[in-house]
Amino acid sequence: MRYVLVVLLFLSALCPGIGQPSKPILAQKPSISATLICFSYAGDLWTVSRNGGTATRLTSGAGTETDPRFSPDGTLVAFTGEYDGNVDVYVVEATGGVPKRLTYHPWPDQVVGWTPDGKRVLFSSPRNSYSGFYRLFTVPVAGGMPDPLPLPMAFEGCYSPDGTRIAYVPFGPQQAWKRYRGGSAMPIWVANLSDSSIEKVPRDSSVDHDPMWVGNTIYFLSDRDGPTTIYAYDMASRRVARVLPNDGLELKSASVGPGAIVYEQFGSVGILNLETRKARDVEIQIAADLLEVRPKLVKVADKISNASISPTGKRVVFEARGDLFSVPAEKGDARSLTSTSGVAERDPAWSPDGRWIAYFSDESG
Repeated sequence: MRYVLVVLLFLSALCPGIGQPSKPILAQKPSISATLICFSYAGDLWTVSRNGGTATRLTSGAGTETDPRFSPDGTLVAFTGEYDGNVDVYVVEATGGVPKRLTYHPWPDQVVGWTPDGKRVLFSSPRNSYSGFYRLFTVPVAGGMPDPLPLPMAFEGCYSPDGTRIAYVPFGPQQAWKRYRGGSAMPIWVANLSDSSIEKVPRDSSVDHDPMWVGNTIYFLSDRDGPTTIYAYDMASRRVARVLPNDGLELKSASVGPGAIVYEQFGSVGILNLETRKARDVEIQIAADLLEVRPKLVKVADKISNASISPTGKRVVFEARGDLFSVPAEKGDARSLTSTSGVAERDPAWSPDGRWIAYFSDESG
């Protein structure tokens, strides 16, 4: 096994582009401004310098905050939050403060981006839809009623710099369906908002998503040539080209900011410089009091499953919260057989002579 690992690491070092990301911190949905990166981690939003470092917590709601998007001037962050039970649109100062709620609807409202002038937040929602398909809406940052865009279906979107067109994904999501090529594979279309005419980004049944409009180019994520990575569609030539070679893990999300695209790969964050077309990892440290990782005592009586009786009938072995326990059939103390933190043991079974217990473990991955 060690020999195979060494060979794989050697081969990955020979490949161009991006391969394995830096140590994952489970960061999700990163967004980038001229100076900061904002991302979702452990259900909250965090900011960090574009150069990396120790992240600062931006939100701390009891629910989940995700989908952060910097305003065009970088002073505000729009995001999807659950502060009041529903999934709605919020904005907060990029330097911190009290979030402001912008939408009030029982159906989920998910932040997608901003209008180019920074006055309205773009979001997707199945509200007012009998079919359950998502549509795009905008809501004023100053407060007010949302307005729908003239598109019958849209899950993601990004405005052109002049605000007259929008690149969007009409339905989704299927990003997790690796190499899916069915009828629900997500395309990217470009709509003219004045006459509703549509231009389709060329593809061959690939899954395309996360459109990002810069100048006369639409960047996006696609799995058309292998693992999901960044491509560019030139509006003038109508040609698609791969921007970031990727022989490693899928890119899960991406967004654009001043001079760069920030992306998520296997829980890590990377930046693609749009001028040099070179990518680099962003080393991020999290120093937080997370209740989820704090050592604690847990009652496992209601977590017992997959019990197995010994051949003599005197003891029973079972699993609970990923560990194995042996207890007497009538009275006595329980014995912990594994006690392996971070490893799950499953499906214990006694050997016919009662000397051994076989089980499954994910210790090796």
